[in-house]
Amino acid sequence: MTGSSTPATAELTAATWRTSSYSAANNECVEVATAGPWVGLRDSTRPHAATLAVPANSFTAMIDALRTGAL
Repeated sequence: MTGSSTPATAELTAATWRTSSYSAANNECVEVATAGPWVGLRDSTRPHAATLAVPANSFTAMIDALRTGAL
């Protein structure tokens, strides 16, 4: 991690990306990776395009809200 408040590009590039099991069937795949305190999200059909990085605790809160129907 660099001294900035966002993950370095190298951290996300070196991260292990995994494809969502829900999106694999229709070729509209979302990939997720952890880079320190960050979670990266990207389009698996364009892995070198833009990546969204969010704090891991915010990502967890979003997933929890989706599971409980709050979102």
